[in-house]
Amino acid sequence: MTSPRSATVVVLHSHSGDTGKPPGTEALDDLAEVRFVTENDLASALPGADVLFVWDFRSHALATAWPAAESLRWVHAGSAGVNHVLCEEVIAGEVVVTNSRGVFDEPMAEYVLALALALAKDLPTTVRLQHERRWRHRETERLGGRRALVAGTGPIGRAIGRKLAAAGMTVTGVGRRARESDPDLGSVLPMERLHEGLAEADYVVLAAPLTEATRGMIDRAALARMKPTARLINVGRGPLVDQDALIEALVAGDIAGAALDVFANEPLPDTSALWVLPNVIVSPHMSGDVVGWRAELVALFLDNLTRYLDGRPLRNVVDKRHGYVREGTS
Repeated sequence: MTSPRSATVVVLHSHSGDTGKPPGTEALDDLAEVRFVTENDLASALPGADVLFVWDFRSHALATAWPAAESLRWVHAGSAGVNHVLCEEVIAGEVVVTNSRGVFDEPMAEYVLALALALAKDLPTTVRLQHERRWRHRETERLGGRRALVAGTGPIGRAIGRKLAAAGMTVTGVGRRARESDPDLGSVLPMERLHEGLAEADYVVLAAPLTEATRGMIDRAALARMKPTARLINVGRGPLVDQDALIEALVAGDIAGAALDVFANEPLPDTSALWVLPNVIVSPHMSGDVVGWRAELVALFLDNLTRYLDGRPLRNVVDKRHGYVREGTS
């Protein structure tokens, strides 16, 4: 990439909350002309801009605003997932897409380990009984010796594999390509052998990106392959799971439980049965959000912007056809 020397950067944010205006962006003023906008004003801000920083990971506004992006060269997602920016025009065009790979790996792995322990030790029941002031002794399960299937072989899936293995679990991965021996995930099954892996797993952890190949990967047929004692943990994307089929399986006792941090519709509607099922843990898309995460995301973008201005290779360049970061760009 030849050095552009200067840049006009559009920062897409929401009005408030986690995706409100990002912190610590004052340093941007020294590097570029900056336009802060919400999605209603994105189309009017894009003409003449060559960089788009999508801080609002819930927004799909780029697809609608794309006709105004005649000079856009680079889109950076302030998240690990990029499905919200990969509209058909972006995939087909020459614009480069990068993501925030690396910020969430270890926090999400810790969260998955915590969820697995909470399910094994039946902590939700303990908390409920405490609130009811009821003393009821129970036996719980061990994680050591259990089998975990981790869907997603990127850095988040790898960090999860390391944490679960450290807890004594036997880990198998599922990804695009099979591997006999992987340092973090043991053996890796190709996606077409997913059901084979499901049949052996005590814990199924979803950390895959949302693509056409992974959308709905846990459907009725997949759930039917799981053990009645198995648990499902999803920290990837909500649409990886057929939510109605999951509720049916949980109610029927076809699987033992689930811990879900992501959902097909967010916030999760208060009418959803997932809120009240006793064998389900619900959390509000927070598995990677530790103290300081916003500053880390902004710092990563600033580093990439400096690289862009210097004409150096960008970090975390995404293979737009598959939604994965290209190897060697992190």
